[in-house]
This record gives sequence, structure tokens and C-alpha cells, in this order.
Amino acid sequence: MTAAPVLSAQRTALVLVDLMERIVALPLEPRKGTEVLAAAEELANTFRAAAAPVVLVRVERASVAEQPPGSALVAGLGRAGDLEVVKRTIGAFQDTGLHEQLRERGVTTLVLGGIATNLGVESTARAAADLGYDLVFVEDAMAALTAAEHEASVRLDFPRLGTVVSAADVRLGAA
Repeated sequence: MTAAPVLSAQRTALVLVDLMERIVALPLEPRKGTEVLAAAEELANTFRAAAAPVVLVRVERASVAEQPPGSALVAGLGRAGDLEVVKRTIGAFQDTGLHEQLRERGVTTLVLGGIATNLGVESTARAAADLGYDLVFVEDAMAALTAAEHEASVRLDFPRLGTVVSAADVRLGAA
């Protein structure tokens, strides 16, 4: 991990991927879903206090009449003013309008966390990089089904796409 830059609250959004009841409850590595959730909630509170956008992404299965139990965001995660995005693919950009909503808000940098590191978070990050966003990955606000999958994303892929930091290192400034 590298030192986190001071991020512009006016140009930066927090994007939290798939923090849904059934996903947070999975057996995850290298940390439990509840630990990811705690770090994500702290980040969200920091962003809200700075009036920076918080984006909560959840997945819905397109071909079913009713979503599986636990498909809602974890209770209490969202707040008034947060942007909730429903995706039907692995990443958060395909056919969701997320890019347009971020651009309308002047966002150029994304801070990413969620579950699973190597799936929803990484797919969202790759699309965001293709769209020209600067990326910051919060390592301790993520987990995967195995530690090896998490580590491969965090150590090999994410440093090629952006900056990997810990939650404690995320700092928002006015500029």
C-alpha cells in the first residue's frame, strides 16, 4: 500500500459494491463481512460529512420474479442523499446510468470497497478505469471468497489501476 493522497470532496465519490445481507453473511477472507461493513460504514460517514457522494451498489438477478432473501443492502447502510445503483452484471457501470450520474456531479475519482474484491469491486474498477476515473482501493473495506483471490486483486491488479490504501488513510479535502 502507498500513502493516500488528499482527495477532493467535490470530485470524489465512495463506491461500495454488494454490501447486501446475503453477501456480507458469506464466509469471506481475509476478513469477515461484518468487518468489511464496519470499515465501509466509517468511510461512508466520512464522505457524507464532507458532502461527497456515497454510491451503494447492489445486484439483482434479471431472470427471476423474486430476488433471493437477503438481497437488500444491509439495514442501516444507506442514508438520505446516497445514490443506490442496481446492477445486473458483475460490475456497476453496465446499463446502470452510474457513469452519467457521477459525471453530472463532477466526479473524477472513485474510492472503492465491497464484496467480492475480485468480482464486483474489480469489475467495477476496470470499467471505471476505461471511463477515465482515477481510482483508490480501500483494502480493508473489501473481502473475497478466498484470501488468495483478494490478495491477487489487491497486490497484482489494483496497483496497475490506481492506489491501494487502508481506510484510515482516506482523507478528503475541500479542493
